[in-house]
Amino acid sequence: MSNQQPLLFVMNPGSGSQDIQQTQDTISAILSAAGCRYEFMVVEEGAQLITAAQQAVKLAQERSGAVIAVGGDGTLNTVSQAVLGAGVPFGVLPQGTFNYFARCYGIPQDTESATRCLINAVIKPVNVGKLNGRIFLVNASLGLYPQLLEDREAFKQRFGRNRLVALGAALMTLLKAHRQLAVQIEYAGEIRTLRTPTIVVNNNALQLEHIGIDKGDELARNHLVAITSTPVSTPALYGMLLRGLLSRLGEDENLISFSFEKMTVRLGKRRRIKVAMDGEVSYMYSPLEFSVAEHRLPLLVPRDPIRRSQS
Repeated sequence: MSNQQPLLFVMNPGSGSQDIQQTQDTISAILSAAGCRYEFMVVEEGAQLITAAQQAVKLAQERSGAVIAVGGDGTLNTVSQAVLGAGVPFGVLPQGTFNYFARCYGIPQDTESATRCLINAVIKPVNVGKLNGRIFLVNASLGLYPQLLEDREAFKQRFGRNRLVALGAALMTLLKAHRQLAVQIEYAGEIRTLRTPTIVVNNNALQLEHIGIDKGDELARNHLVAITSTPVSTPALYGMLLRGLLSRLGEDENLISFSFEKMTVRLGKRRRIKVAMDGEVSYMYSPLEFSVAEHRLPLLVPRDPIRRSQS
């Protein structure tokens, strides 16, 4: 990227904790001083995000520019849906609670540093996951995990966006009674029947490292990593949460994890189920088809190799 290639910022004020005007002022000051061309596309509500992202992609194609998503992982996901396969670079300014996608590739979490890294950034093609035709950057899940995310969002609305609030929400979620999913999993030519509280499919080496599952190298081999468990009690779920916080989840005797290129999950008599993709919850119909997307995302990452190596 050069400073003459325009940067089209797609911004969702409802995503993240930072003031939208302050964010715009910070971006403008840095890019104007560097002589960069840029434009803001701010949506009033989340439902407009897809349309704004598509418009940004069209402009980026016409002007040989790049599309920059500003927000949490859910916003990044929505914008990346429009970017993938369109032939334009994709940048991010993370504004969420955990920002696993940005952090995994050495992109700073504060707006000023992340904006400076966009100047003369380099393009790194990265793999993304796909579930029933929709992509995910960090993870996709069903069962208990989507419920945890919904409860976490409710807690954030009441108490603010920070990691302690997220932990408190997780503790409260695990207190509730949980249904075990009866699923049939097919991958690598094998079929496995399982009862489990949740299935999480991960595409983020940093998140795997933080919870203590030693399979991050599988992602570099164009695989995804599935994380599930045998049926467990509430005390056992708390034990798994504690091990995850201590980066030792991989040691839990109830844990099941494996890597794959393609996986099909069937739900028996159930026709549809609640799923979460990068923190956004919706419903999908069975069977659930997980795979690595055929296109790679042309992500703008810091030119500084030291910063990238710290990701």
